[in-house]
Amino acid sequence: MRIEIKDRVLKKIGKIADDFNFEIYVVGGYVRDRILGITKTDYDITVVGDAIEFANIVAKKFDSHVVEYARFRTALVPYNNTQIEFVGTRTEKYTDGSRKPEVKEGTLEDDIRRRDFTVNTMAISLNKDKLGEVLDLFNGIEDLKNRLLVTPLDPVVTFKDDPLRMMRAARFASQLKFEIEAKSFESIKSLNIEIKKISQERITDEFLKILKTDKPSIGLNVLMDTGLLEIIFPEVYNLRGVEKVEKNGRIFAHKDVFYHTLEVVDNISTMTDNLWLRFVALMHDIAKPVTKRYNPKMGWTFHGHEEVGAKWQKRIFRKMKLPMDKLAYVEKLVRLHQRPMALVDGETTDSAYRRLAALAGEDLEDLFIHCKADITTKNPKKMDKYLENYNEVFSKIKEVQENDQLRAFQSPVRGEEIMKICNIKPSRLVGYIKNEIEEAILEGIIPNEYDSAKKYFIENKDLWISNYSS
Repeated sequence: MRIEIKDRVLKKIGKIADDFNFEIYVVGGYVRDRILGITKTDYDITVVGDAIEFANIVAKKFDSHVVEYARFRTALVPYNNTQIEFVGTRTEKYTDGSRKPEVKEGTLEDDIRRRDFTVNTMAISLNKDKLGEVLDLFNGIEDLKNRLLVTPLDPVVTFKDDPLRMMRAARFASQLKFEIEAKSFESIKSLNIEIKKISQERITDEFLKILKTDKPSIGLNVLMDTGLLEIIFPEVYNLRGVEKVEKNGRIFAHKDVFYHTLEVVDNISTMTDNLWLRFVALMHDIAKPVTKRYNPKMGWTFHGHEEVGAKWQKRIFRKMKLPMDKLAYVEKLVRLHQRPMALVDGETTDSAYRRLAALAGEDLEDLFIHCKADITTKNPKKMDKYLENYNEVFSKIKEVQENDQLRAFQSPVRGEEIMKICNIKPSRLVGYIKNEIEEAILEGIIPNEYDSAKKYFIENKDLWISNYSS
């Protein structure tokens, strides 16, 4: 099989290889996606020989620079908006007790056979004498047609060589909507504990890539069914199952929170590419297992699960090594995800609208995107009614937020001025006074403007100080 190389970057790299006597191939995801008709802008180039030396030659020709990873015999060359990775032919193996692979020089066949799945083993020659010729040593084209993920070697060997490949199986199943071949699937189940050899950063990177796919539930189900999820993210694993209570001969069961969560994640993935809003969807009911109670009059309840879930996020972020600058956003939306429902169900005072507008701030729209994704009823009439209600509430809150300037809400009278006028030092009393001013604005007692807030502060400061002291 031969594929026409039209890509100018690849043609230029191929010419450089010919000029400097290097044998090179574009491999892996580029080849797979090219055959599937998917556009891919990043390139993985396998170099028979010294990949770092060749990368430096290419970087010079492209007026770029090289990021070297000598230990892994790889180098990265940024070019325009693309990343070109050069890899020397090699073998890789994880040894017991190590989270980093042992890398050795190998042949082209060694390099291809070390790859994760047959659909990623195909290579296209970029040298002039074999330009566009597809090298397919492991029947990758056939597996691609059958939409099947198969390991090039015995799956036990492939997954033990690099246990992260087990998570990549989940990711590719989700990303490509492929099935995992039965023997490979069973091998993941039997070897899942091997994932502990992999660094948390690499595990989290693959997990987030699953969340970025069009239908993350496919990959998340693979993680659940293979036992990987229990090891890498037990908080999500613990959402599974339906608990039942028998009363007076009747069975009362609550819905499986894991599968409800998957529905919400899939729903929100059709609405936004915002990874962290998708993560909020994954986290929104995370504390339901520890807050569930059965009340004979009310049925199953999960009181306070949103607050508990929000408080868990710092621990989850640290354990998963997620970027801490996203923590406040996730905490906020997990904490608030029930609030719009309360407004839909009848808490419709202006004060309630102001409070939610102030609490959500810049993230108000994201909060309502999540609320809409959280509607999982299969009744079309109910679905339409819920959406209509949320749209009405959102419009009202948006109007209040803009009119009362609540997008980035805080007391118009700042802490420094409060301390100066009251002749007090930095303390909790300052926060107490600011909170009293903010409460007056949210209750509609005064408008959200400096002059009115300062006048109200001057009139009430002595009373507040007295109340605080007592």
